Parts: sequence; structure tokens; C-alpha cells
Amino acid sequence: MKTTIVAFLSGIIFSVGLVISGMVNPHKVIGFLDVFGEWDISLMFVMGGAVSFNLIAFRLLTKRDKPFFSENWHLPTASDLDKKLLIGSALFGIGWGIAGICPGPGIVNLVTLKIEAFYFVLSMIMGMLLFHFTKSVWEK
Repeated sequence: MKTTIVAFLSGIIFSVGLVISGMVNPHKVIGFLDVFGEWDISLMFVMGGAVSFNLIAFRLLTKRDKPFFSENWHLPTASDLDKKLLIGSALFGIGWGIAGICPGPGIVNLVTLKIEAFYFVLSMIMGMLLFHFTKSVWEK
């Protein structure tokens, strides 16, 4: 139960951070991605702050024998670049560029009750299901 509560509170903190930073506003994100047009550099500070904080926090926290709310660390072990990773990354980037939003902010935007947010999340779920049912093709 403690793990669930910590995960829930972490999600709320993450959501509030997305809203405060403007990451849930597709126009702001597209403005950041429009490097050769009317470029809005402000999200670079958001990413810089997040990366800086996580570099320090990750180094400090992983020096511990175990995490605060788990018996062991659950860190990724894969380090290879394969076809699935490259194609998936490209599709993620294309979707982000078209919609101006990525999955986390897309889910947060559901609270606005705007139809676009529901279309985005529904499309995201359909893409996940499509991959799930066709993953045997990708694993070759």
C-alpha cells in the first residue's frame, strides 16, 4: 500500500510540474520545436532543470543499498540500439511534433475535458494496442 501511495503522490507532483512548466500546452511545445520559426526557448530551461536535478539525485540515490520504498533497485539493463528502439523513438518524435504533446502531458490534459485530449489519449491507446497485437512482427 505504501508503494501505491508514493506512486500516486509522485504522479500528482509530476502532473503539477507539467502544468506549471507549460508542457501540457501543445502551442508552447510546438513553439519550442519550431527552431527555424518563432522559437520559444523557455522549455529548454524546464528540460535543463529536470536533467540537472535528475543527474544529481540519481547519483546520490543509487549510492544507497536499496530505494526508500522498495526492496531492490529496478533499473534498465538493456544498452543496445535495435530496430524496435529506433523506430519507436522516431514514431514517438513524429507524434510529439504533430500533436505538440507527449503521453504524460496528454494524460494530464484529460482533466481539461477538451475533446482533443481524449482524441490524443485514445489514439495513444490504439497505437499501444496495435503494437501489442503486431509485436511478433517487430521481434524478428
